[in-house]
Amino acid sequence: MSTSSVNVVVHPLVQHKLSLMREKDRSTKGFRELLNEIGMLLCYEVTRDLPLELVEIETPVAPMQAPKIAGKKLTLAPILRAGVGFLDGMLALVPSARVAHIGLYRDPETLQAVEYYFKAPHDLSDRTVILMDPMLATGNSACAGASLLKARGALDIRFVCLLAAPEGIAQFQSEHPDVPIWTAAIDERLNDHGYIVPGLGDAGDRMFGTK
Repeated sequence: MSTSSVNVVVHPLVQHKLSLMREKDRSTKGFRELLNEIGMLLCYEVTRDLPLELVEIETPVAPMQAPKIAGKKLTLAPILRAGVGFLDGMLALVPSARVAHIGLYRDPETLQAVEYYFKAPHDLSDRTVILMDPMLATGNSACAGASLLKARGALDIRFVCLLAAPEGIAQFQSEHPDVPIWTAAIDERLNDHGYIVPGLGDAGDRMFGTK
């Protein structure tokens, strides 16, 4: 596609769980569990148009032509560290998926993404790759992650996040107009520290109990 589309997932379960995660007194355990659950629901949405092919199977009653997902297995690509919060939920739906790991951290002064680790399957050109990070704030980490995957040959990338800021969406679309976005909500803006407002704080800190 020539222009990146933004898909806001308005399913009641997604919106309810997101509201629970926003609450400042939510425990680390509760936040982590909710992120896992919402990751599964977002995976359902981002994969709803995967191509199918008919294959011959045999039921206990008779043979038949049945639909199965066509092509090679998905690759799930979480941006470390918070992106791994989506991983278990998504793997519960697609347990045969391959996993790429993208290590990036945000420089506190420049807010730019700094790469420290990247490990991915070699044959990404014929796989659908789901890039994931809970927060699309400045957009710098998501842009860097998509660039790394493209350098490895990925042609079909989909980005999944929990929350997005308008500034992050604009930045991501300017650098990767061919990568569609799925998110549970688009919030108001970024503050002076690059945090989403009203947001939910730092997803990685809340998931791992760090500050």
